[in-house]
Amino acid sequence: MIALVTGGSRGIGAAIAKQLAEAGHDVVLTYRSGGDTAEATAELCRACGVQALALQADIASEAASEALVSRIRSELGPISILVNNAGVNRDGLMMRMKTEQFSEVIETNLTGAFILSRLVVPDMMKARHGRIINITSVAGIYGNAGQANYSAAKAGLIGLTKSMSRELGSRNITVNAVAPGFIDTDMTAALPEKLRAGALERISLGRFGEPADVAGLVAFLASDAAGYITGQVVEVSGGLSL
Repeated sequence: MIALVTGGSRGIGAAIAKQLAEAGHDVVLTYRSGGDTAEATAELCRACGVQALALQADIASEAASEALVSRIRSELGPISILVNNAGVNRDGLMMRMKTEQFSEVIETNLTGAFILSRLVVPDMMKARHGRIINITSVAGIYGNAGQANYSAAKAGLIGLTKSMSRELGSRNITVNAVAPGFIDTDMTAALPEKLRAGALERISLGRFGEPADVAGLVAFLASDAAGYITGQVVEVSGGLSL
């Protein structure tokens, strides 16, 4: 089966792409910038004995997403697994946040996931099989000060997940969401030490997660073993208490 992982060049997305490749899926990963890093991730996937493509795409653009899906169909075939992982953050206090900062995050993190899901669903319906996995966040469940745009987008992904699961279940297409907490990525590495220490105090396991912790759950939800799981939001947060 062919898996499309948006934002798959590094961090959580790269770990997901590699785990899906290890499970035997051909993988397409998208990126906005950093083509060398994306190609390196694709090469790691190929080392698992599968086909892998790294394609540049702005998934907030409907035209770019249409071109992306069309290329994948022509070069590899229909997409069976979609992981909506691509996202941006433009943090700031709500009272000082510009409308453009809010809209950019919504368009990439939420609207982009909707567009791609709509584009790949016809092939899944025809095959009567498909997996859509949306990478949301604990910020979408609990909210986070300074992230009104990001939290709103991630909360929207949860609503999208639940609605799509109801619409598509009769065609054997499952739709689930994974909500990471603090995961060791470039984003969390940039946090001030005081914030990192405060976060660790609220995590039962006493550590930040690894991208592989998220990827393992995504790979499971993409597998046949998860065929009776849909409409769910699963936290990967180490017992985070907000």
